[in-house]
Amino acid sequence: MTMDIDYKQAYLREQSARLQAEQLIEDKSRVLFALNEELEKKVAALEHQQALLVHAEKMATLGTLSAGVAHEINNPLAYAMSNLESLQYINQSVFKLLELSQKLAQGEVSEREFREFLINMNEIHAFDVINQDIVELIDDSVEGLRRINQIVRNLLNFARPSDNEKILVDMTDGVNNALKLLKSQLKGVEVITKFQPIPLTYCNLSAINQIVVNLLINAKHACENLMQKKGRIYIEVKFSDPHIIIGVEDNGCGMSEEVKGRIFDPFFTTKSVGKGTGMGMPLVYSMVSDHQGAIDISSHANQGTNVRCLFPVINNCF
Repeated sequence: MTMDIDYKQAYLREQSARLQAEQLIEDKSRVLFALNEELEKKVAALEHQQALLVHAEKMATLGTLSAGVAHEINNPLAYAMSNLESLQYINQSVFKLLELSQKLAQGEVSEREFREFLINMNEIHAFDVINQDIVELIDDSVEGLRRINQIVRNLLNFARPSDNEKILVDMTDGVNNALKLLKSQLKGVEVITKFQPIPLTYCNLSAINQIVVNLLINAKHACENLMQKKGRIYIEVKFSDPHIIIGVEDNGCGMSEEVKGRIFDPFFTTKSVGKGTGMGMPLVYSMVSDHQGAIDISSHANQGTNVRCLFPVINNCF
């Protein structure tokens, strides 16, 4: 009888302990679940804030580019407008010719009158010159408007808010897009490119574009006010197994060790007020890290800077 009582008491103690343990696990699981939900919300909010920050930096970059872009658009626009004015002047004579041709077809003027009109018109506007001018004026205008269209498209592609979608592409496309966007800004320096074939990889091409734009703008600013040498920027794209390397090197002012140590600090900038937000390089670091990449920087004061972004080749994106 005593053994039965002891067994029953032991069983009840074990059952109570087990129930307490299960309740504790349930309570801890509930707390962990709530904490995980809160963490997911904070991560989503952080990603949203980062996207806003990236877009804000794009807008700041566009502000920096605005003067050069306006000049780039103004040139083809000016000669397109001038050509159209010339075409308007020629159009008056062509309109008269068409009007008289219609009257000739309807028998309202004689062939002699029509011939006299042609002779007089040819003396004022040589037909061979008009024919040549019309072709050149139209071709030049179309080319100018095509350039304007391309400039605007490059700006819109850069300014468009980007998502985090990664697609299988050639990263060189992002570099070329950056060069097109900054074409007018880089006219003051010699730009040397060396692009080697690279494997396709999953990446956010918009992010690659912005990375290169930021690096090129920094390189351009570093080359400003060089007194005894011409500014040069070298842009390299190559594959060195296992990395795709995008490098931007300049022969500008370079950086001290102190500046180099703070280059990724948010809001740190050595540029004058209105020329930099201090968020360019931190965002470059963030976007390179998002591609599982790394950044290697070599810089010496008064000698130049070499920034290399190393990206792993990603063949599968989940």
